[in-house]
Amino acid sequence: MTRPARTALVAALFSIASFGLGGAAMAAYPDKPIKLVIGFPAGGPLDQHARLLTDKLQAVLGQPLIVDYKPGAGGSVGADAVAKSPPDGYTLMLANTGVAVINGALYSKLPYNTQRDFVPIARTAMQPLALLVTPKLPVQNLRQFIDYAKARPGQVNYGSAGNGGISHLVPEMFKTATGIFMVHIPYRGSAPAFTDLMAGQVQFMAESIPQAANYHKQGKVRALAVTSRERNPALPDVPTVIESGVKGFEVVGFYGFFAPKDTPRDVVARLSDAFKQVLTSAEVRDRMVSQGADPAYLGSEDFARFLATETPRWDKAVKASGARMD
Repeated sequence: MTRPARTALVAALFSIASFGLGGAAMAAYPDKPIKLVIGFPAGGPLDQHARLLTDKLQAVLGQPLIVDYKPGAGGSVGADAVAKSPPDGYTLMLANTGVAVINGALYSKLPYNTQRDFVPIARTAMQPLALLVTPKLPVQNLRQFIDYAKARPGQVNYGSAGNGGISHLVPEMFKTATGIFMVHIPYRGSAPAFTDLMAGQVQFMAESIPQAANYHKQGKVRALAVTSRERNPALPDVPTVIESGVKGFEVVGFYGFFAPKDTPRDVVARLSDAFKQVLTSAEVRDRMVSQGADPAYLGSEDFARFLATETPRWDKAVKASGARMD
């Protein structure tokens, strides 16, 4: 065999060996527990969503998923920690609308940028909200509430879980769409806001359906409409805002999973496929729907495109609300 032929053979064998090792490395992921960071305290809607998925994910991936709570600054503390983690697929983030697309417009010194610092893994759910009033208010439907508020400009208060969150921005969008004027009362979380709504200290609130449906069924608040295009199975008798006469009003939050930028493509694909498998489970879908969320899987590339359209929409809403956090 000539020297050039031997050189070519060695190169070919080395290439094959390298490919084999690469394939083995890809097949080996994951080979240790995966940490899932949530930027909010335990027990909230994101935690509930994570718990719904983790058991099935562990079965698909073959490794435990350990939830790590890093609350603070509207989820920014947790997001920053994940952005600075090694891009190896072993630290993931579960984010809501606020963390993924609202915070960038809300915080002047945000330590992360969603589209710069993360790679989308999968969108897992869409989360509509319910528009609620205190039972003390003499209205039975959304049209009556709009008329009531228009007759009392500035006399109706609405509560939210805090400045700049989705429970603040959706009422601001609703004000713009209907021409009513309400006063914003921000709280430190949704629990105290609900307490004052039930007591009549505030008259109106927009909140995620799982909590809203529970209180509505107990008669502690009155759900007037849901913000999705279709009615929600958790509140089947409650009409949509569009049905109630507010043309084109559809505002829905979302949940999605992210990894640090530069996470290998094969790892991203493995994770994205795992979420796809989990979300085809009838049990998972039924439980998600019963909690008021809509199963809405998007893979990595489609989720990235979705974020590119949602970000300017929420940026506009934040600017219109005047909300800023420093």
